[in-house]
Amino acid sequence: MPITFGADPITVEVESILGALAAGDLVDASVERQFVDLKEEDGRRDRQGNVGPSLPHNEEAARALAADAACMANTPGGGALIVGVTDTGLLVGTELDTEWLRHRMWELSGKALTSDVVAREVAGVRVLVIRSPQAFEPIRVNGRIRWRVGTNCVEVDPHTWHARRMDTLNYDWSAQESALTASDVRPAAMALARDFLRESGEPHAAELASDNDTNLLRRLNVVTRDGRLTNAGALAFVGRADPGLDYIRRAHAGGDSLSRIQKSGRSLLEELGDVFQAVDANTPTVHLPRGLVIAQHREIPRRAAREAIVNGVAHREWGIADPTVVEHVGRLLRVTSPGGFVGGVTADNIITHPSRSRNRALAELLAALRIAEREGVGVDRMITDMVGVGHPRPEFEEIPGPYVRASLIGDDLDVPWIAWLRGFEPPDEPEDLNSLLILRRLLEEGWADALRVALLIQENVGAAQGALAKLARARMNDQLVIETIQGTPEGAEPVWCLHPAAANQLAALDEDFGRSRRPTRISVARSFARARGRISSTELAALTGGRPQNMGPTLKGLEDEGVLAPAWPSRRGKGFYYRYTGDPS
Repeated sequence: MPITFGADPITVEVESILGALAAGDLVDASVERQFVDLKEEDGRRDRQGNVGPSLPHNEEAARALAADAACMANTPGGGALIVGVTDTGLLVGTELDTEWLRHRMWELSGKALTSDVVAREVAGVRVLVIRSPQAFEPIRVNGRIRWRVGTNCVEVDPHTWHARRMDTLNYDWSAQESALTASDVRPAAMALARDFLRESGEPHAAELASDNDTNLLRRLNVVTRDGRLTNAGALAFVGRADPGLDYIRRAHAGGDSLSRIQKSGRSLLEELGDVFQAVDANTPTVHLPRGLVIAQHREIPRRAAREAIVNGVAHREWGIADPTVVEHVGRLLRVTSPGGFVGGVTADNIITHPSRSRNRALAELLAALRIAEREGVGVDRMITDMVGVGHPRPEFEEIPGPYVRASLIGDDLDVPWIAWLRGFEPPDEPEDLNSLLILRRLLEEGWADALRVALLIQENVGAAQGALAKLARARMNDQLVIETIQGTPEGAEPVWCLHPAAANQLAALDEDFGRSRRPTRISVARSFARARGRISSTELAALTGGRPQNMGPTLKGLEDEGVLAPAWPSRRGKGFYYRYTGDPS
């Protein structure tokens, strides 16, 4: 079962009912059930009412349970289902597969329902406990929103749901009072909290670390007026029965596990400390050639790795018993955490969407301990640190379960890129996430415009134009770093590329390290024409540093492939260009 610290009314009610069933007591409609409902597995009874066998995959049961679990999630506070028990309290059991059922309910709810499905044995009979935490947005099943009124699920319109949700908008499980007190805190967790504070190097953090235990806990806002720990404090300083983290190290995909950290009965801070140490120990440090400002880098930047791990525990669904899994395979660090995206966040807007955490108090605690960046900044830091050393930007995705997965893909450090970025004026320009992403796009694609940049930085076109204008003020050796190209039709969105001086400087660094990265003329032409719908010899020459009269063979070659067609048959006259006709399949 999920973390409770002895104060969760849903778990208390579930355990009370399971205990009564195990003892043979009557558990029927006469027994008050505020948070829990008993459910049979649909599709098992014949016309005479006889109960047939249960199967691991029962679509009829999954559909019914998805609707009932969504009803609980839509209800303030959430709720639970006990599956395999009749309304009269008779144990009939179920053989439904837990992982299949959880995934199927997620699909049937439009990938919105996050539930914990656990098998329990009661008097020798297998039952399932389905726990549905309170939803952030109304969950529809079969196009309907339902919530629990008394002991029944009734349909409700979205306006009423949101009006009721406003009353509980500030509800945060991690801020609620637990049954534990400061006397339950593990000394090792307190020592680690002080270590994290001191390691930050901030004077205020060092002063906070020197305070006594009682004051430190209060200043971290994890003790209530009644002297009890919040759930965030209990999780961080005491822990739960189930491991919160599972770290696995492999040399390569499919290889044997070289090390694993999965220990129960410890505080989250202790688990984080051990996993951080393991990641550091298993991430090689690369020493760069002399002359660079920073002489060494980790293959996966330390701050990015830690932020990915912390995000995986701070924003996860703690109503699910599964651990946050950290897979460290070769140069890949992948963090998979229970629960899907929340509050409108998706993989396509994760950079710019306002941060919304399931566990605000826990996220604030980890930030106060300097373990994580303040809320809303961590993803930016991950991307900046990875792209800043030439790695691909981190991948964020929601996968069946649901889970959120963050993947940091390390590669050979891009030494010329790192050195090139250090020549910018102002020197902090490459630390701007938008500027960094634009520069990487210009380097790999050869061009950009506001529409493409908007998609890249997950902003609107106006914000993209502002980001380009800001980068256009940066210089390198008193030369501009980016510029607009000639040949763009009047009224069309300007096209940007690297300034020849900046591009040549990077090319010289690449040559020193025996590499070449400039996109080919044909790839630039194809990419540009596909996106802009047209291309001229003047535009292609400006993008690739050549002469317009030398662009003919490239453009004619794409015409022969069926990618381009002349705008008019004569191919003559001012402003002649080619139209994009589509890449052949």
